[in-house]
This record gives sequence, structure tokens and C-alpha cells, in this order.
Amino acid sequence: MCSRKNSCSAVAPLSQLKMYSFMGGGLFCAIVGNILLVVSTATDYWMQYRLSGNYAHQGLWRYCMSNKCYMQTDSIAYWNATRAFMILSGMSCFAGIIAGLMSFSHFSSFERFNRSFAAGIMFFVSTFFVLLGMAIYTGVTVNFLGRRYGDWRFSWSYILGWVAMLMTFFAGIFYICAYRMCECRRGTGQR
Repeated sequence: MCSRKNSCSAVAPLSQLKMYSFMGGGLFCAIVGNILLVVSTATDYWMQYRLSGNYAHQGLWRYCMSNKCYMQTDSIAYWNATRAFMILSGMSCFAGIIAGLMSFSHFSSFERFNRSFAAGIMFFVSTFFVLLGMAIYTGVTVNFLGRRYGDWRFSWSYILGWVAMLMTFFAGIFYICAYRMCECRRGTGQR
């Protein structure tokens, strides 16, 4: 049995190696996912279409036609919701990365606080936010803008958003697995 004071340091060396492998894989996925979230949110290629014979594309912040870009000045609810969820997703992913980096050190001033678990939860929260943002954008684009523009398609910024969602999800899985490797099994009689 494992006491609280010996929490993760009493784990066998092979289990500790597995735990660090999960944490390293999770950290890699999280960093890549956060970079993809920032690039996806900031770029202007969520949707491409033809308008009056000219090629045009738009993102969450700007739309471009005939090699000129303009700010999205309209306050449309689905754009605002998508923007907000993508920003919240990036922020929670960044907080998860900080918690994930801190989980590599064993020192904790909080005995009941496990940073691997906190990082995993933050990555799942990030996944949930990006899923909401992408679902809102997809639903409105397919049902409204898709009918408005005949020749249109989703573009690479949009696809990066979905890839970022997968990366943050896998980061959460890796950190929860690391937490399970570290978690001490207590006897059934002790609480």
C-alpha cells in the first residue's frame, strides 16, 4: 500500500517510465494542439467560395475578395460564439500545458492535488470548447452560407481546428493515463 507522502515517488521505476512516457506524449499533443488552435483561429481560410466570378475566402476575423481583406465588422452571433469558444479552448489548453509541465516535478504543496489529473481535465475542457466552436460554425455554414454561395468549400484553417480538437483530446487521454499510473491503490478498508 502507498501512503500520501510517497505518492508518485514510490512507483516502481518501470511504471514511472511509463508514466513519464504518457506525460511526454500528452505534452507533445497539447503543444501541437495549442499551436493549431492559434493558427486556426487567427487565419482567414475557414471557408472559400466564388462570388461574382471572383475567388473569396473568410475566417473568423476577416474576409478577403479580389486580393483585398476586410475586417468582419458585423456582430453575427455564430461568429462571436465560434470566436469565443476557440479562444477559451486555446486558453484552457495553455493552462493544461502549464499544469502538464508542472506535473513533471514531484513537489506539491497540496497533497490532494494531482497536476497530471488537472492537466488532463484542462485538455478535455479545451476539447469540449473547440468542439462547440467547430460545431456551431459547421452548422451555420452548411445550413445558411452553403445555400447562399453555390460554389463553396471548407478550407485549411477550418480543418486545422478539427485536428486541434483531436490533439487536445489525445493529450487529455495521455495525462489521465499518466494519472492512473501514478495513482496509489489503497486497500478496500482504508479511506
